[in-house]
Amino acid sequence: METKKEVRRYIKEQRDAATDEQVAQNSEKIAEAVAKLPQYGQAACVYAYIDYNHEVMTDSIIFKALEDGKRVAVPRVEGKDLVFCYLDGLDDLESGYFGIREPKKSCKVANEKDALFIMPGVAFDKTHHRVGYGGGFYDRYLEKPNTHYKVALAFDFQVLEAVPYEPHDILIDLLVTESTSY
Repeated sequence: METKKEVRRYIKEQRDAATDEQVAQNSEKIAEAVAKLPQYGQAACVYAYIDYNHEVMTDSIIFKALEDGKRVAVPRVEGKDLVFCYLDGLDDLESGYFGIREPKKSCKVANEKDALFIMPGVAFDKTHHRVGYGGGFYDRYLEKPNTHYKVALAFDFQVLEAVPYEPHDILIDLLVTESTSY
């Protein structure tokens, strides 16, 4: 697969074939691995995405971080940009961009420069390249000065030998799947 479009189509087929039970079970394994990361233990704040359409589920990561007394922020789409807002709980979410749950407008905007940053993606390779959904939201957000430790979550089938990338694409620091980390 040489183009991002081909990769997206291939991975969408794989995600569509996964059962809800497989997604939930593998997501829980990934959440347990994230909770064991030293970077998680050291983080005062966790930025996390809200899962959608058979992505790795993040609700349990968010619950655990809140239980552990960490600040938690999740994204809201505003125009072509992501704005991360603090959550006190999942009741702070409402339907937003493409039907994805987003923080309500009343949630306070987060502006952390150093957080554990948990991000999604369509496909990854073992050298930390990422193919996103094509909107550039995460790359634009992460171009801003920060020292976030960037952890991507994926199912094993989302890890390919190589993925196409552009010089401006932001590399992740760690990739966590249900069976290993890269």
